[in-house]
This record gives sequence, C-alpha cells and structure tokens, in this order.
Amino acid sequence: MGLVGDEENGNGEGLVEIPIGSKNKYKRMNTDGTEEDVVFSNESISIRKNTTRNFVFVCAIFVSLNSVLLGYDVGVMSGAILFIQEDLKITEVQEEVLVGILSIISLLGSLAGGKTSDAIGRKWTIAFAAIVFQTGAAVMTLAPNFRVLIVGRILAGVGIGFGVMIAPVYIAEISPAVARGSLTSFPEIFINLGILLGYVSNYAFSGLPTHISWRIMLGVGILPSVFIGFALFVIPESPRWLVMQNRIEEARAVLLKTNESEREVEERLAEIQVAAGMFNAEKYEAKSVWREILKPSPPVRRMLIAGCGIQCFQQITGIDATVYYSPTIFKDAGIKGNTQLLAATVAVGFTKTLFILIAIFLIDKVGRKPLLYISTIGMTTCLFCLSLTLAVLGKEKMGIGLAILAVCGNVAFFSVGIGPICWVLSSEVFPLRLRAQASALGAVGSRVSSGLIAMSFLSVSRAITVAGTFFVFSILSALSVAFVYTCVPETKGKSLEQIELVFQNEGEARGCKMEMGDAERLVQRE
Repeated sequence: MGLVGDEENGNGEGLVEIPIGSKNKYKRMNTDGTEEDVVFSNESISIRKNTTRNFVFVCAIFVSLNSVLLGYDVGVMSGAILFIQEDLKITEVQEEVLVGILSIISLLGSLAGGKTSDAIGRKWTIAFAAIVFQTGAAVMTLAPNFRVLIVGRILAGVGIGFGVMIAPVYIAEISPAVARGSLTSFPEIFINLGILLGYVSNYAFSGLPTHISWRIMLGVGILPSVFIGFALFVIPESPRWLVMQNRIEEARAVLLKTNESEREVEERLAEIQVAAGMFNAEKYEAKSVWREILKPSPPVRRMLIAGCGIQCFQQITGIDATVYYSPTIFKDAGIKGNTQLLAATVAVGFTKTLFILIAIFLIDKVGRKPLLYISTIGMTTCLFCLSLTLAVLGKEKMGIGLAILAVCGNVAFFSVGIGPICWVLSSEVFPLRLRAQASALGAVGSRVSSGLIAMSFLSVSRAITVAGTFFVFSILSALSVAFVYTCVPETKGKSLEQIELVFQNEGEARGCKMEMGDAERLVQRE
C-alpha cells in the first residue's frame, strides 16, 4: 500500500499512510485539538437541532390555538343549550339550527380562507380568523334573544371556518418531513382540548342562575383567541407562501429556523421552487387553480378523493353528533339530572383528549394507514355496540355503564386515528399550487357534513330512535374502512414534494401504494 502524495510531494513528508477507500482524503501531522473540535462540532449540531425543533414546536402550538375555539364551541354548546333552551324558550327545531348552523356557516370561512391565505399569507389569515371569532363570541355572550344569538353564531362560524382550514396548511408547510405528521395533528389535539374545556366550563358554571350561566360559558371562549395576538409576534410566514410571492431570501431565512442544516435548507428551497412552478411558470399560468380543481387531471382527482373524502368520512360517522348531543344520548340511556349528565360528558372529553396524545407519538412511527385501520374498525364496533345497548338495555343500570363505555370507546378510536390523520392527509396530499384552495374545499366538505349531522340528529332520532341513528353511523363507519383501503396512500416520512410524485406516478395502482425508495428515485430523476 503506497503513501498518498508520494508522486506529487516527493517522499510524502508531513502525510501519513491512509488506506485506500478511507473516508478521509488526508490527515495532517501534529494537529492539536482535533478531538475537541469534533466534540464542539457535534455539540453545535445538537444545539441547532434542538433549537429548530423547539421553534417549529412552538409555532405549531400557537397556530393551533384557533382550533381550541372550534373545540370549545362544540363542547360548551352541548351543555349551554340546556340552559339556553330554558332561558330563551327556544323550540327543538331552533335548538338544532343553533347547534348545526356553526358548521354550515363555517364553510364560508373555509372557502374564503384558501383565496385569502394565498393573497395575504397564512400568518395573517390566522389573525383574521381570531378577530372574526372574537366578535361572534362577544355577540353571543350579550345576545338578548334567539335572533341576535344566531348572528353571533354565524360570525363565530366564519371565524372557525378560516381557522380550521389554515392551521394544518401552515403547520404542514413549515414542518420538516420527519415530524410533519405529529405536528400537523396538533390542531386536532387542540380541538379535543377545547372540547374538554367546554365540558368542564359547562360543569363549573351549571350552578349559576340560568340566564347568566350560558352567557359565561360562551364568553370564556373569547380567551384563547386573545393569545393568538401574542402568537403573531413569534410565528413567521410560511416559507412556501413566501416562495410563491418570489420572496426567496425571506423564505430561506424561515427555513434556516425550521431545518437542521444549511444543506437541507437549500434542498428544501429548491424543491419548493420547483413545486411553486418558478422554473416552469408557463405550465400553470394558463390554467387557474379552480379550473384545475373542477376539471382535474387523474393525479389531481386521486388527491381530491383522498384529501376531501377523508374529511367527509371524519364527520358522517357522527362524531360531532356524539359530542354535541352526549347529554341527550346519556339521557336516553337512563341518566337523570343536568349535573349528572354534564359530569358524564366530562369523562367523554377527557377520553377524547387522552387518546389524541397517544396518536401524536404513533403517527410518524406507525404510519397513517395502520392507525386509520385501527380507528375506523374500532369506531364501527363501538357505534354498533352503542346502538345495541340503547335498543336492548336502555334505562337499565347496566345499560348506562355500557352506553358510557361505548361513547368513550368511540371517541377514543376517533382520536387515535381518523380525527388527527384527517387533517394531516388533507394538508399534505395536494401540490403547492393547489394546496390552500383544495384544503379549503376539503374543510368545506367536513363542515357541511358536520352541520347536516348536527342539524338533523334530533329529528332523525325522533323518527328512528337514538339507537337506530347510531346503527346508521356504524354502517357509515364500516364504509370508511373500505375508503381507507382503496383511496388513502401512506405518506409517512415523505416530503410534500415526494407525496405529489406519488399521485403523479401514472403506473401507480389504484390503491395508491408506493414505497419511499420509488419516490426518492423519482426525485433524483427530476
């Protein structure tokens, strides 16, 4: 084995013999502090990793505060409606309208949210959502009659529509691929936290006079949106939106805060530029975003089916009906008294929140599809058992326990899978040029489904009983298992740009299955 540098440097003085194939090209003699330099370098890398992770984590938390508003409204209204009905003397139909109109109206915010976020940016759309919701919550709190209450509910719905659409989009665009699943599920975690807070608020203020209790319950919902104002001083604009605006240096500055190395920053920036169409803008200028959505190509059609379909299945399986009307369900099972009913709903909220935390640790390790299978199959079982319990053991002591167990099981399986993964998938399967608008469309499907279920639950239950209604939900939940199998791809570990290539692969099977290695080869080929 020869000495490296013999021919070019005489006898090779000052160099040591290096085996061929060594990773080092050369090694200097008499070098001082080599080990200390390596240790210092490793410490610097470790510090940078922790800094970027903490920064993205904080951003995800702040952005998800908007989701607390939706969760709190869902949770608090389930109890507040008991006191509103008594105070304002509203009918059963008015009760259904009051509960369900928020979800229906929120589609206006979701539809406008896509265009708004493309125009003014993701960050300021989040701020706008909080302001609109605050206004609506204040109107509801001070409402002297049903009509004014509905006006406040409409404003709150528009604000929530903006919030639920933009939060997962922002988090998906700012997160590194390795942690995107966990971080993008934060909005669902905060929805569950909001629901739990709403249930606790119901229980805490239920002892106050009727005309005061429901106003305080609704008024407390203003507080989370106040913290969003402070968040605007911390969170940056989405780097992908900045690239779309040709603000490349600003995008690079944000990526430096959210990625662990400068090399990774440049790779991500190049991918985003390609995805944004900056190198082939002519290809997309002639075709508007909505035209591409309404007349989609086969890859875009598969994206829309997966992203929007999962949103609809999340709601038509009856989760909002379970949460909004849990006191009604437990009353049908045999529980009496408002305090006891509200105490039982707190158990539901606690279960829902606990299991969403479990999902956080599993979503990027186990993957999306395995959790979706566990979730949808578990929900189907629990919904069927709840239907059977209410039909056979209604009003009996054993039936009450089984009903509570079935409801808690349903929300647990929902929270561990389709609840958070719905938002993860709908924010990552669409290409950058369509992401805001297509995500808005998916959110519209979710809100419309939620509103229709909430506004019809009491009427349908009266027609076919509560047990019959949940039997229908169990059938719809069974269909969601088949939907996951046929239409939902596994996106764990892939960058947003690689996910786009999954759908663009013309030779891909209808089941949308593709290994990570295939995606990497496609990226290299590009």
